[in-house]
Amino acid sequence: MTDYRRLRVALLGAGAVGSQVASLLLRHGDELADRAGARLELAGIAVRDVDAPRDVDLPRELFTTDAETLITGSDIVIELMGGIEPARSHILLGLGSGADVVTANKALLATHGPEIYEAAERVGASVYYEAAAAGAIPIIRPLRDSLAGDRVVRIMGIVNGTTNYILDRMDGEGADFADVLADAQRLGYAEADPTADVEGYDAAQKAAILASLAFHTAVPLDAVHREGITTITADMIEEAREAGFVIKLLAVCERLGTGGPESISVRVYPALVPRDHPLGAVHGANNAVFVEAEAAGSLMFYGAGAGGVQTASAVLGDVVSAARRHIAGGTGVGESTRANLPIVSIGHVLTRYQITLEVSDEAGVLATIAGLLSDGGVSVATLVQTVIPAADGNERESARLIIGTHRATDSALSAAVDRLTASDVVERLVSVLRVEGE
Repeated sequence: MTDYRRLRVALLGAGAVGSQVASLLLRHGDELADRAGARLELAGIAVRDVDAPRDVDLPRELFTTDAETLITGSDIVIELMGGIEPARSHILLGLGSGADVVTANKALLATHGPEIYEAAERVGASVYYEAAAAGAIPIIRPLRDSLAGDRVVRIMGIVNGTTNYILDRMDGEGADFADVLADAQRLGYAEADPTADVEGYDAAQKAAILASLAFHTAVPLDAVHREGITTITADMIEEAREAGFVIKLLAVCERLGTGGPESISVRVYPALVPRDHPLGAVHGANNAVFVEAEAAGSLMFYGAGAGGVQTASAVLGDVVSAARRHIAGGTGVGESTRANLPIVSIGHVLTRYQITLEVSDEAGVLATIAGLLSDGGVSVATLVQTVIPAADGNERESARLIIGTHRATDSALSAAVDRLTASDVVERLVSVLRVEGE
């Protein structure tokens, strides 16, 4: 057996991912040592309750409630606690003591990333976070390293497995949102409180991380436009299908103004995606990230976006990288956020809408609708009209209009929707969805 140098590894948290990381470190120690060039010694696992039930059977003597002592005596700190505090304080303590840090904490990086990266740079340490953006999918290293010499133009991704599972089930079965959400909770895909997933908060955190890497600009979480999927209905799913689209919750990070002053837009919302687009074929709880770069062209990253053992794979990849850096010596690689591109609101983004309305079925309505759109510089690209039979006791029929617009600024399209909603000829605004991926 090769006599490798030993590196002490502190693990903070023993939940679904943490337990798997500990198990893999213990079971595959020899293989990991050969890959890293150092023997990775699990020095301890910091938890709140050492007697709490675990998903994996681990030696009890590894558990401790004294996180601070464990951290300051380690070379590599793996933070898998989640949340902001005490995770932030523990990471800063680890960096301050000279340790490299591996984390999957998207919420922390999206809100305190610059502070953490600056602390690492001051002491020459590194922060690794492959598991923070898309579970097992390797996307952080490609953006930070492989594409560092290229210009990323756009990232469009499905980065939340829970919402993709829900929308995919609705698309495949015609089921209602509430019913599929209940199934997702029963199967463990969704939390008892699913707000972070279904309202887009989780995806927004990941979008902030990806955009910061892709555009070398610090992107604060409050600069990310966010919408969730709670308003998506079975009827909207069916209308999308009939038009050749599927509805997906997308994280979109985009470089704007390539012919002049540049800026970036970062946004999360449900959107219509062509069924033949690579993202249109992402099923179940899987994630996928579609990257467009000037030189490399279009790249697709696909795989499991969550799961204990799957995410543990990404964490251990970072641990091996951290160990190699320790053996090689030298300072860690800092984050490149010096481009400082301005972040614009969603109103500046060029996009197109699909608007579904119920209107009075009478002469002149279509001309009125077209006029309300053109008043703000919005033109109609497609129009599908169906008659809604009059309900009992009501002699007047209505019509459903599905209007596809040409590209315009989001602010112009939003203003046009407001004018339509206020019009006397519009009985009901059924839905408004953006179209992506064309």
